[in-house]
Amino acid sequence: MTDCVFCKIIAGELPGKIVFHDEQATAFRDLHPAAPTHILIVPNKHIDSVNTLVDGDEQLIGHLFMAAKQIATQEGISESGYRIVTNTNAHARQSVFHIHMHLLGGAPMKHAMG
Repeated sequence: MTDCVFCKIIAGELPGKIVFHDEQATAFRDLHPAAPTHILIVPNKHIDSVNTLVDGDEQLIGHLFMAAKQIATQEGISESGYRIVTNTNAHARQSVFHIHMHLLGGAPMKHAMG
């Protein structure tokens, strides 16, 4: 997508502090971190949101979780713990419509999720 900021970061058209990149996914530091470690993990394939996933995307989404595990280890937060969040649409405050996971860690979370 030509107007997608994440697609532009993946393509190298916009700067991003890349911490992980392979043939399926790219991860970079969030510009407005909500935790000491806040990394966005995105598929290289443009997908708007969870609502637009199609049959066949299962392997790609699983790959994002494996990338999250690897990045958490690389960042030194795998043992202390981390949170993975995906927002979908307006009520969840999705601001970039390219599916992505927020990997948050580096300090105790302030809000419980359940």
